[in-house]
Amino acid sequence: MQQKTHQISISTHGRKLYDITPQITTWAKSSGFHTGLLTVYIQHTSASLLINENYDRDVLVDMEAFFDRLVPDGDSLFIHTIEGSDDMPAHVRSALTQTHLSIPVLEGRVALGQWQGVFLYEHRHVPGRRKILLHLIGE
Repeated sequence: MQQKTHQISISTHGRKLYDITPQITTWAKSSGFHTGLLTVYIQHTSASLLINENYDRDVLVDMEAFFDRLVPDGDSLFIHTIEGSDDMPAHVRSALTQTHLSIPVLEGRVALGQWQGVFLYEHRHVPGRRKILLHLIGE
């Protein structure tokens, strides 16, 4: 067994889902591993990771519409608003989604399904830079 790590940095331009599949699959393929397990981890509390459909962009629009209804900005329930009305909703969205993913690597490729992609889900409205760690263990 061997291990490799890598960090990618993604510029975000406000709240939305960013497809990061190409960065992840390109790095995993270049690792030279034939089989293994890839962990994808985001180092932030107001952004998260999702595996979802990457064929029809309407899925991403509908996901955001659902979260807008589920966790609205400016809800009077929240007292943590140091960075604005989207501050606490961003933390709740992160808690409801995922900060890490585990994806098998088979035959030298990340084993995503035909219509699956990996997304960074930015929960804040302000632009930012997000760091994502990749850790691959295998052979």
